[in-house]
Parts: sequence; structure tokens; C-alpha cells
Amino acid sequence: MERITINAEKREEFGKGAARELRRKNMVPAILYRGGGSIPIKFSRKELLQFINTTSGEQTMVNIKFADGENKLALMKEYQVDPTRGDLLHADFFEVSLTEEVEVTVHITTVGESIGVKRDKGILQYLLREIEVECLPDRIPGHIEVDVSGLEIGQSIHVGDLKFEEGIKVLTNPDEVIVNIIAPAVEVEEAAPAEAAAPEVAEPEVIKKGKKEAEETSAEKEEKKESK
Repeated sequence: MERITINAEKREEFGKGAARELRRKNMVPAILYRGGGSIPIKFSRKELLQFINTTSGEQTMVNIKFADGENKLALMKEYQVDPTRGDLLHADFFEVSLTEEVEVTVHITTVGESIGVKRDKGILQYLLREIEVECLPDRIPGHIEVDVSGLEIGQSIHVGDLKFEEGIKVLTNPDEVIVNIIAPAVEVEEAAPAEAAAPEVAEPEVIKKGKKEAEETSAEKEEKKESK
């Protein structure tokens, strides 16, 4: 598995105001989790954005390097982005050991053009975009490729059809459908006009990568800590 080094610093600043100040200095607050504990850290915004853009959709091992020479192997769990301005707000990582198995989500991509679409004008439906696997960190696939070129109308590919290297255990239900080909619609009815909805206040967008966690984000926990 590919490994990328990112420089980081341990931080003493906490709460909403401190986080805003860090961002003004082009730094991004983050949390490194490990075995029930956590370490507040911060990254250069430029360096962290480069990592996210380079590894978009891929599970990649991160070597977090601190100024004192300490190194931590980790995987990115999620990061938050301002939904209106697109600014990077916060990131979460979880530390891993090369000798301990972890549960992570892996993105699915498709390759090829199916017979059912090309020849019979069918429609390719994506029903599952990622699956859960358990394995040692250095065995985590960056992504999973699914070849759809042989699919005809009425056919599908299930999780159980995927093949993995030894040592990778699939946790997702094998009966779940990843993609299928359906016949083209003969007639499409006009959708009824939607009722006007009240405007909503935009919330930070959370992009998840890796291990599933509780819905409350680290950034929200820090804001609650300051309010107390």
C-alpha cells in the first residue's frame, strides 16, 4: 500500500475561536485517534490539501511526521469542508499498527462499457459505492475496480462476486448489488413541481474515509468544550 509523509505539529489551541485563528494562519486543526485516546494536531493547509487532492477516493497510509522526529502511521477517517466557501475546516486520522487488523471502507470504481448499455441502450445503475473490509493496514486496497463490460440487461454484480488477496475479509453483505443493467425507460412521466422548502442553514460537509465513527464530529466536540 502506498505511503505518504505529511508534516504535523501537536497543538495546545482548542475551541472554535482557536480553530479560526489557526485557519487564518493557513493551518488546519485535526485529531489523531488511537485506542480510545486522541492527540490534537495541526497541519499546513497547503500540505493537507495536496494530500487530499492526490489521494481522492483512495485509501492511503499516512506517515505523520512531527518536528521532534516522532512518526505515527495513520489513515484518514474524514475531513470537513465549508459547504459554501469550500474551505478545509478540520480533519480526523486514526493511528494504525502494521501488526493489527483494521476495519475500513474502500471505494468502488467501474471499468469498461457494458454490452447492455452499448448494444441494447440499457442503463447502468450504481447501487453501492464502497464496501467494508478488515485486514492489516498494508493490505488495504486503494480502491476496488469492477469490470462491467460483460454485463447485459438484467444482469448485476454483487459484493460476493469480488475477488481479494488472501488476508482481506469482506464485512459487507455478499448479497448486496454493486451495479446492474436495467432496460431503457419507454416513457418518463413529468415530475410534479416540488413545493418550495424553507431555506436551511448550511452545515459543514463531512467527507468520511475509513473507519465508521459516531455522527458527532471532532470539531463539534471542541466547540462544546470551549462553550463550557
